[in-house]
Amino acid sequence: MTSTFETQRAALADVVAIPVTPFAEDGSVDRDTYRALLRRLLDGGIRTLTPNGNTGEFYALTPEERSLVTELTVEETGDRGAVLVGVGHDVPTAVASARHARDLGAGMVMVHQPVHPYVSQSGWVDYHRAIAESVPELGVVPYIRNPQLTGARLAELADACPNVIGVKYAVPDASRFAAFARDAGLDRFVWVAGLAEPYAPSYFSAGATGFTSGLVNVAPSVSLNMIEALRAGDYPGAMKVWEQIRRFEELRAANGSANNVTVVKEALASLGLCRREVRPPSRPLPESERAEVAAIASGWSI
Repeated sequence: MTSTFETQRAALADVVAIPVTPFAEDGSVDRDTYRALLRRLLDGGIRTLTPNGNTGEFYALTPEERSLVTELTVEETGDRGAVLVGVGHDVPTAVASARHARDLGAGMVMVHQPVHPYVSQSGWVDYHRAIAESVPELGVVPYIRNPQLTGARLAELADACPNVIGVKYAVPDASRFAAFARDAGLDRFVWVAGLAEPYAPSYFSAGATGFTSGLVNVAPSVSLNMIEALRAGDYPGAMKVWEQIRRFEELRAANGSANNVTVVKEALASLGLCRREVRPPSRPLPESERAEVAAIASGWSI
């Protein structure tokens, strides 16, 4: 394994922030606000950023907007952190996005879970292999949401593509995660808890060393408090943070996570940091529900 991949592996064993994509009044990507939000994350101590993640409304952005978000993130981050670019859709689109990220200087790509209605396990390997082989210089991180996928398939992928270095695991089952990681090779990959802070303590107990976060957009210090406790093996301390964020994450997870992005943007709007607008099929939070989100955000003493 190269020293570059060692650096990338270290970046994954951290709070992996998924920045929101703010929109201007005319509906376009608000470039200046996006840069300001990235600076706020970096100034707050966050060192790993994932543009074009689900909290960034990946599936609601045009190809040109996804490219723009990648460019802005790489430029703003500079040498202050690592950039893990979300890619996906059909294979040619994902490959083009991965090569664009590489050409800009990003070090890693996260491959979104395929949304095709018919996904075979061997097809999953073929899909990721085509993307990983197109950018052997980059660390590749599959985003796994499919509970049917076996750890052996991930190991098969990594046998063919040594640049598959980490996994964003987002199946809501800690026992399944523990088995999957051991079947794939616990020490072979960096395991990132892909369901954020609510699942981080249980996933860390089974071998994860990093977690993704959308909440971090609102309160970087809260997310950092959790990972510091987990790194120290202080599970009571981590659960204190869990209790602190519980209601916020319950609001995001309600109704099949319908308001996952909406609640984060509403909290940011309450702090005057960006507009609350999201794109369909998401929707802005009703006015009757906004006060609770604002109260939670203000209670974090940001």
